[in-house]
Amino acid sequence: MESIENIERVKCLIIGSGPAGYTAGIYASRANLNPVVYEGLQPGGQLTTTTEIDNFPGYPEGVTGNVMMGELKKQAERFGCDCRWGIVTEVNLNERPFKLKVDGNKDIEADSVIIATGATAKYLGLESEEKYRGSGVSACATCDGFFYRGKDVAVVGGGDTACEEASYLAGLCNKVYLIVRKDFLRASKAMQERVLRTKNIEILWEHNTVELTGENGVEGCTLISKVGTPMEKEVKIAIDGFFLAIGHHPNSDVFSHYIDTDEQGYILTQAGTPMTNIKGVFACGDVQDPNYRQAITSAASGCQAAIEAERYLAEMN
Repeated sequence: MESIENIERVKCLIIGSGPAGYTAGIYASRANLNPVVYEGLQPGGQLTTTTEIDNFPGYPEGVTGNVMMGELKKQAERFGCDCRWGIVTEVNLNERPFKLKVDGNKDIEADSVIIATGATAKYLGLESEEKYRGSGVSACATCDGFFYRGKDVAVVGGGDTACEEASYLAGLCNKVYLIVRKDFLRASKAMQERVLRTKNIEILWEHNTVELTGENGVEGCTLISKVGTPMEKEVKIAIDGFFLAIGHHPNSDVFSHYIDTDEQGYILTQAGTPMTNIKGVFACGDVQDPNYRQAITSAASGCQAAIEAERYLAEMN
C-alpha cells in the first residue's frame, strides 16, 4: 500500500466481513495481496447475532457465532490481513484503479475489489423481535432449527422461502404454525401442496403477529386475525421458536449504479464464479446468494473471490 496525496492505494480491498469477507482475507493474505478488510456496520456479519452454530465443519461441539467470527478474523490477521472498522459509503467502479470512500471522508484506490457485504434479514419491526433475537427469534431455519427438535414453532411468511422453512422445521419439530397475512400463499404450486400435505403444519390464514412473549426466551405469540373486519380477534399460541421468512435485503445499494443485480438487488455473478460484470470486481457470500445463505457456502465463495482476484492482479502486472 502507498499513500499519495492522502489517497491510500490497496491491491485488494474486501468490503464486508462475515465468513465470506474473512475467508477472502485469509486467501488474499496468503497470496501476498496485502488485503484490507472494511468490516462494515456489523463486524463478523449476521452470524454474530446467532447463539450456537452446529453445522459449520470443524466444530464438533458447536460454537457461538461471535467466537467463530472472532477466530476467522484472527486467522486472517495472522497472515497479515488488515481488518478495519469502517463503512464504504461511495464507490466509482468506472475508473481504474477503482475509487472508494470510507465513512464519507477517507479515499481509497483499489486495484481489485471483493464485495462481501452480505444480506440483511427482513423483520416485522416488533420490539419483542429485538428482545428475543438469539433467544427464540431466528431468520434461518436451516441454521437454528436443530435446537427446536420436538418443540412447537411458528414461521412467518407466505412465499416459497416460508413454505420451504416450514417444511424443513416440520421434519424436526412437533408442530409448525405458518403465519400468513393473506388468505392465500404466494409460493409456487409445488411448495403449497407440500405444505398442505404435511400434517404437523397448521396454516393460520389472515393473521398478523403483534407481540412475542416469554420469560427466558420465546414462549408465546400474540396474533390478530382478520384485521379490520367484523371477525377481528386476538389469538395466542404457545411456541418455543419464531422464524422470520419474509425475505432478505442484499446490502448492494452502494454498488447498484455499476454492478448488475437481479430484481431483489442480489449481485449477479458469472455462473460458478464470483466474477461480476466489471472485471476486477468480485462478489461473494450472501450479497450474491439468494438461495443457500449458509456460513459454509459464504466461506467457500470468499475463497473463490480471493483466488480470482489473485489471478486478475497477476494478469494486470
